[in-house]
Amino acid sequence: MKTLLDKLTQTFGPSGYENEIRALIRKEIEPYVDELHIDALGNLIARKGTKRDGGKRIMISAHMDELGVMASHVTDEGFVYIAFIGGINPLTCFGSRVRFGNGTEGVIYAETKKMNKVPDVTQLFVDVGATSKENCPVKTGDIGVFVRPFLDLGDRVVSKALDDRIGCYVAIETLKAIKESPNELYFVFSVQEEVGVRGAITSAYAVDPEIGIAVDVTISADTPHCEPANPVLGKGPCVKVRDGMLIASPKVIQAMTDAAEKAAIPYQMEVLRFAGTDAGAIQFARSGVPSGCLSIACRYVHSPSEMVDWNDTLNSIRLLTVLLENPLAS
Repeated sequence: MKTLLDKLTQTFGPSGYENEIRALIRKEIEPYVDELHIDALGNLIARKGTKRDGGKRIMISAHMDELGVMASHVTDEGFVYIAFIGGINPLTCFGSRVRFGNGTEGVIYAETKKMNKVPDVTQLFVDVGATSKENCPVKTGDIGVFVRPFLDLGDRVVSKALDDRIGCYVAIETLKAIKESPNELYFVFSVQEEVGVRGAITSAYAVDPEIGIAVDVTISADTPHCEPANPVLGKGPCVKVRDGMLIASPKVIQAMTDAAEKAAIPYQMEVLRFAGTDAGAIQFARSGVPSGCLSIACRYVHSPSEMVDWNDTLNSIRLLTVLLENPLAS
């Protein structure tokens, strides 16, 4: 099962350039859905089933884009200066390797005169081994992503882009697992979440759901001297109560906790003081949508090496499957 997650995390797909990851997900889910299309912004939208017996039209959204960099300019000496795509801490970049869309790889570093303090992105550059602007294979506007292999540590897995390829994995496996449901389910693999939940805004307007559920990561609180908070690795999926964009619908929260208890799945309650997910966009669609989020605790979020617990992942699939196979109150 980890083979698919390995493929998902290693496939190129920064915000705005999701073609490759979308093609992989489409191939994976096509046999299991009733309808499939790509909208103008690039969201992959899959429908499974139709409403019956008190069911609802439910949108499940997991974003398929990942953090990245863009070449802002190339110096005469061949060094590639960059802009960030998404929220990246420069401290996580030193010595990291990136791969641009044309296959060129290089290493990120900073201007050495700035090394006595945290540099900002304008002092970071990528060295691709070029000796001049003319022989540099990267040009202004080229897009790159971090290079990090998938690491299987048994109960824990580590990779770049687990935010939110782990959510995509949960959505894919849930879609496969659901056999019967009274609900009309729309699984959306959204674009450009990392730069402003843009794909969720347009797809939610088109789907017009009665209930919205995002599947994403949340910051764990189980590393040394971290800020105290609720979610930790290995204690189960997280039912979001709030974040910086969302006050989750009490009815959606109740439906999630009921599903977890029905299936004897351990779960955690999540209160996040900042940030946001696709759920924050879905709730504003048209006349408003009761929304919530199923989160997976993740260490080192928005770094090139993120970590999640495999049992949390499997339990997230179980919880979401039980939730969607049954009627939900709105």
